[in-house]
Amino acid sequence: MKRYIIIFFLISSLAAHSQNNIQKAIDNFVIDELNFNSSISFMVYDLEKNQIVAKHNENTSLTSASTTKLFSSASAFELLGPNYYTQTRIYHDGFIDKDSVLHGNIWVRGGGDVSLGSKYFNSANFELDFLNNWSDSLKNKGIITINGAVIADGSEFGYNGSPEGWSWGDVGNYYGASASGINIFDNQILLYFKTGKSGSLSKITEIFPDVPGLKMSNEVFASTVNGDNSYIFGAPYSLDRLVKGKLPQFTERFVVKGSMPDPEFQLAYEFTNALLKKGIHVVQKPKAYRLIDIELPNTYDNFKLLYSQSSKTVKEIAFWTNFKSVNLFAEGLLNQLGYSRNKNGSTESSLKVLEEFWAQKIDISGMILKDGSGLSRGNAISANHFCQLLSYMYKSKNFNDFKETLPIAGKSGTISSLCKGEIGEGRIFAKSGSISKVKAYAGYVYSKSGKRLAFSISVNNYKGSSADLQQKIEKVLNAIAIY
Repeated sequence: MKRYIIIFFLISSLAAHSQNNIQKAIDNFVIDELNFNSSISFMVYDLEKNQIVAKHNENTSLTSASTTKLFSSASAFELLGPNYYTQTRIYHDGFIDKDSVLHGNIWVRGGGDVSLGSKYFNSANFELDFLNNWSDSLKNKGIITINGAVIADGSEFGYNGSPEGWSWGDVGNYYGASASGINIFDNQILLYFKTGKSGSLSKITEIFPDVPGLKMSNEVFASTVNGDNSYIFGAPYSLDRLVKGKLPQFTERFVVKGSMPDPEFQLAYEFTNALLKKGIHVVQKPKAYRLIDIELPNTYDNFKLLYSQSSKTVKEIAFWTNFKSVNLFAEGLLNQLGYSRNKNGSTESSLKVLEEFWAQKIDISGMILKDGSGLSRGNAISANHFCQLLSYMYKSKNFNDFKETLPIAGKSGTISSLCKGEIGEGRIFAKSGSISKVKAYAGYVYSKSGKRLAFSISVNNYKGSSADLQQKIEKVLNAIAIY
């Protein structure tokens, strides 16, 4: 009996020691020179025992960058389901005569599909091939001439552009492409640069896809820098863009990715061109519903449905949302919440649905959400909020699908370099987040002793580089992994 008692106390002592080591690790992290002016929120939660293991300012709501995507993706799994999908529908509003002439317009009604023509679901250079299927469907219906126009309509998701709090320095770049009722080609444009000797002005040789009326002012110079040091500035729906910065010298075809000014119009334009290539003549120029003066109360009830294109599922989109931290996909998942509930896919409508759902499941007091991706500095989320969310999802029927979207430390996705070759490698399944002077991680740890833990750490306004801070955070994460 004494032997078993001794073993029991040894095990208890080791557990307490490990627990103290986690608290010690975060305490040391907090007093590190890099965090002299930092705000930090941290928590580790035992998912089996339902108790806090370690904490620091766990109720302090901070900007948490892309870890915010955990809320948008989890909400999509819970409210929509992993197999949910939306549709883009093609209608006409007239009649087809005996000469194969459509007397009327072609309407493309968007359902907020962010996977349409996406590089994540299509081979390179084949992203827009879906337009051939659309064109063939019209030809199969006997349409050879359209005496109206192709009109793209994404109005059910609103036209507010970027969510509140997105920086002017972000929205012109590819990661600042906002989601809307109609999305195409990841809402991106590709700028191809040719550079000469360091100090000389670069030249834009090509822009894909072609954007009619786009005015791109170029202030990008060749330099000895490595990689892309350029930034694109431009508001949603604006055709005036400015690109500034530096690119490596002596390059023939350097690609810089920017946000597409108006995906709604762009789809109408691309579809019109695809129809022409298939021999279907379109009399009028392509149009975006946002720019025309037509009211559509229940009008689609009187239109003729010609074709429907299904989106990828929530599970498929959520994977890339978290695995590669795709902002557009996170916003698209968020927007589906409002659209599925009340046919209003705006950010504001969808955030209301999200908050109403989680308010019934966890304590969200003090949490502020302005978007679904974490690009907004107006977001404020505490470590406690994240651990509550993660704990709820751990018990959900959707847990396995949700967990599979998370990168693995030292192995894959956005945390492939985190804890590489250390105790945390392969044991941490987490979403990372990083914007200027903000670094965060949140997810699950399957510890060396077999414990199942949820954790969250957010750091705002640290000193030094992001790489330096990551090394310090890794010590904390390794302490959790060995617990």
